Amino acid sequence: MPERVAYFGPAGTFTEEAALRYAPQGELVPCPTIAAVAAAVVAGEAQKGVVPIENSLEGSVTDTLDLLIHQSNLFIQLELVLPIVHCLMVRPAAAQKDIEVIYSHTQALGQCREYLEEHFPRATLVASLSTAAAAEQVRKSDHPTAAAIGTARAAELYGLSVLSRGIQDNPANVTRFVVLAHTDHPPTGDDKTSLCFSFGNDRPGLLYAALGEFARRSINLAKVESRPTKQSLGEYIFLIDLHGHRDDPGIKEAIQMLRAQASVLKIFGSYPRYAASNG
Repeated sequence: MPERVAYFGPAGTFTEEAALRYAPQGELVPCPTIAAVAAAVVAGEAQKGVVPIENSLEGSVTDTLDLLIHQSNLFIQLELVLPIVHCLMVRPAAAQKDIEVIYSHTQALGQCREYLEEHFPRATLVASLSTAAAAEQVRKSDHPTAAAIGTARAAELYGLSVLSRGIQDNPANVTRFVVLAHTDHPPTGDDKTSLCFSFGNDRPGLLYAALGEFARRSINLAKVESRPTKQSLGEYIFLIDLHGHRDDPGIKEAIQMLRAQASVLKIFGSYPRYAASNG
């Protein structure tokens, strides 16, 4: 029986592309939101879930971070990194000069900001639930002035014509996706660990001391950022990606020391570091 893999859908999104990359023989289950992907895995409707977590141009996907912090006890089991190639698509026979409204996901609109400002400074930009949903909106529209930004596959699925390819502002545009599961990954020797922590009482030097636990053990921090706790203005949760597995002796010791300082500490998981050769 093929593995059931939930993903932030519908079909034609970049997340579907990531899910296909992860499980080419799997049974893909589209979900309307990132939270719904996690819910499908928790309920046993799927064994794994694929969601976006970070884009090289627009930064972190906050819905995924908030899910990991507040709403789910699932683990990150794997990461994938995919190049993002955005296409401008319209109904057949529509011309670029006629475009007055452009639909897409907010991330896609942001990733094509310079292109849109140069070519469509007067167009109305409308946020959609996904890039595929944007393509569907254009297909159902009776107006030839509508366009969408999304994948070439979405254009095929919804019978649209691609006017321009590769309209993202940066050719190095990539998105990092993660596979959510009930367990994380055993050590491979080339791993990454993601976690978050916060402090109950603020005082000078708290964050410095916390990060120092990793520096003293020569543990490389790949990313450090913060998110509001959603409990009080000015209170933050800190998120870290570090090189190594949570079962590595040095990392285990650093996390233990950090746990003693923090009021909250949650490990999102340890998993193999992405490399183009194994992705």
